[in-house]
Amino acid sequence: MDVMRPFPAGTLSYVDPFLLLDRLGPVAFAPGAAKGVPAHPHRGFETVTYLLSGRIMHRDSRGGSGTLQPGDVQWMRAGSGIVHSEMPDDEFKRTGGVLHAIQLWVNLPRADKMLAPEYRDIPAKLVPQVEMPGARMKVISGEAFGKKAILETKVPVTYVHFSITRGRSVTQPVRADDTVLAYTLEGNGAAGADRRPFISNQLIVFGPGGDRVELAAGEANVEAIVLAARPLGEPVARYGPFVMNTPHEVSQAIDDYRAGKMGSL
Repeated sequence: MDVMRPFPAGTLSYVDPFLLLDRLGPVAFAPGAAKGVPAHPHRGFETVTYLLSGRIMHRDSRGGSGTLQPGDVQWMRAGSGIVHSEMPDDEFKRTGGVLHAIQLWVNLPRADKMLAPEYRDIPAKLVPQVEMPGARMKVISGEAFGKKAILETKVPVTYVHFSITRGRSVTQPVRADDTVLAYTLEGNGAAGADRRPFISNQLIVFGPGGDRVELAAGEANVEAIVLAARPLGEPVARYGPFVMNTPHEVSQAIDDYRAGKMGSL
């Protein structure tokens, strides 16, 4: 599957408290050719999957299951450990089509890393939307533009999908001590008070101390996501699907997985 990974990549390994951002697709599958991610483990963080097109079926070792359709959001707390898979459902595999999703990993603080795993789907109709001249915003998590999302991560995250008409701009207030990122899916324009240019598939890391995010579309409409959250300031030790505070805790996670303590599919 085509995956673009703004981070971790190169010298940017961790943007506290955000661990990973993946863009899956958009990729067009012929009938019978769709692929997904078979069973794999996680421990120590939460995932937020936002489906833009296609159909993805989730199954996990705690009995959680569900099928995401366009606009739906899936939240999973890996916590103490879980095994899950993310695969195209039977209908999508039969018909083919375009698969496009965004997955975010949010770190859990030391005190919460061994919480029991949880899973939840939020259908598109329950994702708050805000319309204003030249822009539409979907509030995936947290609170923005007077709307509060159903989804609440353990570490509070503001997650907004912006659709901005060319030549128009949008400003979103943020806290001065937040880590603030934007990732552009489509289009071009300028970001911040200093109007730094951006293009599609570009990660924008806003400097500390600001109180707002400014995005302006240029010659094309812009699709972008904005993420904001207070950093944890804790040590991070990671190996593949396990994110803990020390290398010893990561080794223990690997041993627990191999011993079957995270369950199986």
